[in-house]
Amino acid sequence: MRILITGGTGFIGARLAEELQAEGHELTVLVRDYARARLILGTRPELLRSLDEVDQERQFDAIINLAGAGIADKRWTAARKRLLLNSRLQTTKALIKLCQRLRHRPQVLLSASAVGFYGAHGTEPLTETSPVHDEFSHQLCKRWEEEARKAESLDIRVCLMRFGVVLGPGGGMLGRLLPMFRLALGGRLGDGQQMLSWVHRADVIKVMRFLLASDAESGVFNVTAPDAVNNATFTRELAAAVNRPAVLPLPAPLVQLMFGEMGDRLLLHGQNVKPARLQALGFDFKYPDLRSALAACLCDSESN
Repeated sequence: MRILITGGTGFIGARLAEELQAEGHELTVLVRDYARARLILGTRPELLRSLDEVDQERQFDAIINLAGAGIADKRWTAARKRLLLNSRLQTTKALIKLCQRLRHRPQVLLSASAVGFYGAHGTEPLTETSPVHDEFSHQLCKRWEEEARKAESLDIRVCLMRFGVVLGPGGGMLGRLLPMFRLALGGRLGDGQQMLSWVHRADVIKVMRFLLASDAESGVFNVTAPDAVNNATFTRELAAAVNRPAVLPLPAPLVQLMFGEMGDRLLLHGQNVKPARLQALGFDFKYPDLRSALAACLCDSESN
């Protein structure tokens, strides 16, 4: 397949590009920093600095849209919220404009979203049709998804992927947590009862390959492992995986003081999101439980 990727140098995108190239797919990657992208992706994929470089006669079979600033990287100031929104909408709008002018339109658009679409919830299971709590994370994901759905009017199959917290070696949330836990400085956040919907990066990529190969599936897919856990359980499992105690809890007021609204909404609240549609289609998760996922992450991290 001829595939255009945005966000192709990120934690998910770089690994996806590596696997797709190994399978013989022809990749074109939209990048901001050409030199950095070459270091990460190697010499094989075509790199674009702007979608304006794409001729209208160009043919792509699929587009995978993963671009967007990290939602948990910094405090949510007004400026940061604008950046989070614009980094998603601007790229997605540019992709829609590209599709409108291409003579040969792609068959499918896979576009990232997140379980933040549902907003903060308790422990009740959430599927793709569950009600939402209207807050910043919901509005961010809602507007992102609405923009991507505009490709449907161009007869392009659109799959919206609501990612949980992605676990994998070499980055993401584990990249920030592992140094602290290995020094026995880890602990639960707040009361530890907030739910964490997670997924191993290998399964994220497996889902994307599954959706690329499907001719009929479209719409929203929760991309989370079946086994969501609360923060206390995640803390205990990660501590056990690195064979260290986790006895330094971070009280809720301190989390709010340190991280502001971002810490309150993302770290002290959560969602119990289920991959209902994927399970109904018989999708087989490589890492359905947290313990096996963490073991795989640590094994890969130590071998690299």
